[in-house]
Amino acid sequence: MDQPRFDRENSKRIKAVERSFGASTKSLSRPGRFLVGQGCLKKQGRRKSQTKVFFLFNDVLVYGSIVLFGRLHKKLTVIPLDKVLLEDMEDTAVLKNQWLIRTPRKSFFVSAQSQEEKEAWIEHINLCQEDLLQVGSLQNSTFASTWIPDKVSHKCLRCFSVFSATKRRHHCRKCGLLVCNSCSKKRMMIEHIHATKKLRVCKLCHTQSEEDETARCRGDSAGKNNVEDEDTASSDEEEEEEEEEEEDGMYECFAESGWLQAL
Repeated sequence: MDQPRFDRENSKRIKAVERSFGASTKSLSRPGRFLVGQGCLKKQGRRKSQTKVFFLFNDVLVYGSIVLFGRLHKKLTVIPLDKVLLEDMEDTAVLKNQWLIRTPRKSFFVSAQSQEEKEAWIEHINLCQEDLLQVGSLQNSTFASTWIPDKVSHKCLRCFSVFSATKRRHHCRKCGLLVCNSCSKKRMMIEHIHATKKLRVCKLCHTQSEEDETARCRGDSAGKNNVEDEDTASSDEEEEEEEEEEEDGMYECFAESGWLQAL
């Protein structure tokens, strides 16, 4: 396919993705951006897993909830690929073909219907990231901890009190553990998750953060921190939360790879 035709077809694909999320959706069109593939994956939430639609572009990963099978979606989420880390996960008795998507603001598990689909997703995301790396676009990030699903524990993982109707489950935004209200009354800034709002954390994470801050201040006042140490620290902290019906002829240029067909 020649470049002008590819650009026209790619523009149609991106507009179709935008329309599927409604007229008020922000534009996904960017110079040099093109759609690589799409499909449905199971995303593990705190209470249950849900099927979400995912769109992989060469520089971002987009996903949302399904309203009308294959046609209408909501809750658009856009994740820059330069802030994504993939971790392969072994199969369990309950979850198969899963992997972990880690980002600065949120980390979550997804699973595909088959091992082949899983490998295709991971391979294409890695290829897109390699291309970004070649043009110097990948960034160092501090990644959010994965929230432990509610069903994993019936007790607070700090004080071991049993959860009940009056002793509700909460999540520490720092470590992702299930904790009760008594063990998570503290709030603190976690810049890579939310730059302007203090978030709920457990007592242990709050104490450790205060100790780290005290140690850092003592080091600064004693003149023990050199410029290289400060640069390293700042760079670590500066980054920050069904079956598809295809339009006629819309994905013909991707058919050769078989990836979209498999998804």
